Amino acid sequence: MNRRHFLQTSAAAGLALVAPRILRAQENKIYRTALIGSGWWGMNILRTALQVGGCKVVALCDADENQLNPAYDEIEKLTGDKPKKYRDFRELLNNEKPEIVIVATPDHWHPLITIAAVRAGAHVYVEKPIGHTINEGYAMVKAARDTGRTVQVGTHRRASPHNRSGIEFLKSGKAGQIGMVRAFVPGAGGPGRPTPDSEPPPGLDWNLWCGPAPLRPFNRAIHPKGFRHFLDYANGQLGDWGIHWMDQILWWSDEKYPRKIYSTGARHILRDSSDAPDTQIATFEFESFTATWEHRLYAGNEAEKAPLGCYFYGTEGTFHMGWEDGWTFYPRDRNKPTIHEDAKLNQPDGQNIRELWIDFLSSIRSGKRPMCDIEIGHRSTNMSLLGMLSYKLGRSVRWDGDRETIVGDAQANSLLRRPYRAPWIYPSV
Repeated sequence: MNRRHFLQTSAAAGLALVAPRILRAQENKIYRTALIGSGWWGMNILRTALQVGGCKVVALCDADENQLNPAYDEIEKLTGDKPKKYRDFRELLNNEKPEIVIVATPDHWHPLITIAAVRAGAHVYVEKPIGHTINEGYAMVKAARDTGRTVQVGTHRRASPHNRSGIEFLKSGKAGQIGMVRAFVPGAGGPGRPTPDSEPPPGLDWNLWCGPAPLRPFNRAIHPKGFRHFLDYANGQLGDWGIHWMDQILWWSDEKYPRKIYSTGARHILRDSSDAPDTQIATFEFESFTATWEHRLYAGNEAEKAPLGCYFYGTEGTFHMGWEDGWTFYPRDRNKPTIHEDAKLNQPDGQNIRELWIDFLSSIRSGKRPMCDIEIGHRSTNMSLLGMLSYKLGRSVRWDGDRETIVGDAQANSLLRRPYRAPWIYPSV
């Protein structure tokens, strides 16, 4: 795609959906923007930022030149700009003084980079989940509040038209009183096979990539794109896909957190090099309803018609909040018609980053909290992290969400943080 075609298609796509807001964004201040983490998803976000307007890319950062150099080439081709290239985010923040920072690294890097960026004066768009442990998220919220910076979390389903109308439908009471929500993501793979450790490829600073997390031997199953299922760097399927659906549950509910959490799981099928559970079930007890999560990383099939999402079970019927299939309400009264709304997603990858980025820019300009504010992202991330914490402990935990502590369980509370590898220091409040 050349620069002219990129700009033409960008303008057309944006105007078709949210023209007035995009035009206002283009007419306002141009923000010096940096991308930290220049892989697949980071570039999805940055392309969208350029399509919306209001941003000039001044720097790119990645510990892997095999991602950094192609990203640089694409930005130069699309915009004509020549952003500075960095391996270390600290040098980027010190030298370039960006006004917006996109954090699209693996999960274990999100907290330190986000905190450093807001302290350096930047507004931040950080990918979900916001961190690897719960206390990191608490420190991120405090850093955002202390600095007055806008921090948007990439839970883009909050901006998806069908998700927004679906939540309105549920909040209106048309599904009746909801007593249970079932969130699920099935898998499609098979057992797989182990991938041998090897030397890092030329151009990858593996020590820096691991950063505050344990330094384990390089394995191409981890990087690029496989880190989600290695517990040193992420929290498996519940910590990845689960964030989106936990966020939908909290968005619908007036409750901010579950009171009791229990999760069980195992590696029943997978024989590859990862270590996250291939099968997991979690139960979250709220005051007025129960939510469950389930996933498997195998046995894809055509029998389950809704491939993923949340079922909300109400006294007036069952509501399915999906992804590419939109949402559907099945009334309890069979004489009433099924109600459905199609999804309206952007490509590639079926997302609504554009709408979320426009909200981000609007929030920066107005000083109002964005729709996926860091505190909202923290609560949604906490649900998934609490499920993983219970899985690791092998028992249930009671969560005091106001104090952000586990009740009467010193061992469980010790898992709200983890040791950082020197010289990195765990963020404190």
